[in-house]
Amino acid sequence: MSQPNPGSGVVSARLKTGEYQDNFSDLHPPLDPHEALVAADRCYFCYDAPCVTSCPTDIDIPLFIRQIATGTPEASAKTILSQNILGGMCARVCPTETLCEEACVREKAEGQPVDIGGLQRFATDTLMQKGEHPFDRNAETGKTVAVVGAGPAGLACAHRLAMHGHSVRIFDSNLKAGGLNEFGIAAYKTTNEFAAAEVDWLLKIGGIELELGKSLGKEIHLKGLLDDFDAIFLGMGLGGVNALGLAGEEKDHVLDAVAFIHDLRQAKDLSTLPVGRHVVVIGGGMTAVDAAVQSKLLGAQNVHLVYRRGREQMNASKYEQDIAASRGVNIITNAEPIGIIGYGAVQEIEFAYTIDGQSGLQRTDDTFRLQADQAFKAIGQNLTGVPSLLKIEGRKIAVSENGKTSHANIWAGGDCASDGDDLTVTAVAEGRDAAEDIHRTLMS
Repeated sequence: MSQPNPGSGVVSARLKTGEYQDNFSDLHPPLDPHEALVAADRCYFCYDAPCVTSCPTDIDIPLFIRQIATGTPEASAKTILSQNILGGMCARVCPTETLCEEACVREKAEGQPVDIGGLQRFATDTLMQKGEHPFDRNAETGKTVAVVGAGPAGLACAHRLAMHGHSVRIFDSNLKAGGLNEFGIAAYKTTNEFAAAEVDWLLKIGGIELELGKSLGKEIHLKGLLDDFDAIFLGMGLGGVNALGLAGEEKDHVLDAVAFIHDLRQAKDLSTLPVGRHVVVIGGGMTAVDAAVQSKLLGAQNVHLVYRRGREQMNASKYEQDIAASRGVNIITNAEPIGIIGYGAVQEIEFAYTIDGQSGLQRTDDTFRLQADQAFKAIGQNLTGVPSLLKIEGRKIAVSENGKTSHANIWAGGDCASDGDDLTVTAVAEGRDAAEDIHRTLMS
């Protein structure tokens, strides 16, 4: 067993003051007007545009790019926002490289797609910076809807319901709205508190109230909401973090990656965040990559990201894997943790190599250890406080078309629903579609 290394330790202020700002600057700086025109000019404006088919929110991409090309970015923004009210955030964090841009005809022909994400950000930022809200609210219907969760699904649902004239009240366990966009995305992807600004802008539609610091199953309950509201939408995401199930998991500095990113996103001074010299992140999804990259940006000397299967099976896209590698993160695949070693605090993590056999993933007898004074678990989340009156599928709320649950007056979307896939853009689509179905149901 390893002895404590006096040169290691989890400390803050590893970097000089200016380095934090440089490391956490905007991953993709915005296009200026001339750059936007040049990028828009590359679009073929395909009639049967494959990029639209690949967009979870069905944005008319050729139309909004043509509107930019003709000098009307505000009209372009309205085209985007009519389908995706969180189009500004999605332009920053949506994996366009595996969705619309991967399907782009330019990508197929030349290996270089139209910069759809950059153009979407240009249009939506132009409109939002003017402080305008492009949609009007219909006349009051007298119907009320409770939305549980102020994340992408809940916000999209609430906005569309408010547009239709319903009165909406959003409940969220956090003291700040935004959900995943506010607490769960790497800081270098969404700078200058954009998530909070987008929520404030969205609420300008009117007809939406926020009640923060209220959790389902504690301060609020489904039965009470059913008595007080005509319909309910559940979009509270996933609250629990999966455990490794290993002895030593309770040792100091073995942490949840979700909590780490949450604290980082809310920190006013990044130099106050403690980070290890030798960091190990266990997992293969976006959260794992975000935790690993940001550990490196905070000053960690060595960062290893370890995933139990092969690279092609990682939930994080190849693009995100490449970002991690470019920042100095060492990605190790086909290895799973079998032991956490240390005196009080973690010092090493032992792994066993794995192979994909006929009966699934198999652990081999070939093992290795990584030095670690800090470790992050990023192996998925689970739904906590599941209401007993709803049908569950796997570890999520079972839903059918348009987010309908097993209860006639309750809908669900986003990560907490059975068809959620941990993407902001998908959550927005599910919240929007559920809102339309709730509206049809309430008005029939």
